[in-house]
Amino acid sequence: MKRLLGASGIAFLLAATSLNAEQIRLLSADDFAWETTAEGVAFAALQGGRFAEAYQALVRLPAGTVSPPHVKSANMYGVMLQGEMIHYATGDSPDGARRMGPGSFYSISRGTEHVSACVSDAPCVAYLYQDGAFDFLPVPQ
Repeated sequence: MKRLLGASGIAFLLAATSLNAEQIRLLSADDFAWETTAEGVAFAALQGGRFAEAYQALVRLPAGTVSPPHVKSANMYGVMLQGEMIHYATGDSPDGARRMGPGSFYSISRGTEHVSACVSDAPCVAYLYQDGAFDFLPVPQ
């Protein structure tokens, strides 16, 4: 048994020592390349091409930003890092929406008509994962 554990330990050490800089990626806040839309919403890509495939990104919305009702064709998952946001289904009152602050998690299923808003005095920043390419399809009113 000792011999098997020893071999496993050696295999683990060999795998660990073969790591290189491409296998561990560390980014500080100064490393993010923010791209700002005409509406003032900024995205910093973390992984994947936002318009071509599933992706991870940071998103920053100016305080007071309220989206028009829209849908997305991929599922969206987010973790709030700064500020407070609300997300609510089209037709619902924003007054009843739960405020999501730092550390909060949200998910919005593909095809869900909704509104998103940064309701804090400070900009809102969230980590996003979307399981398909980014789109923003306005809902006719």
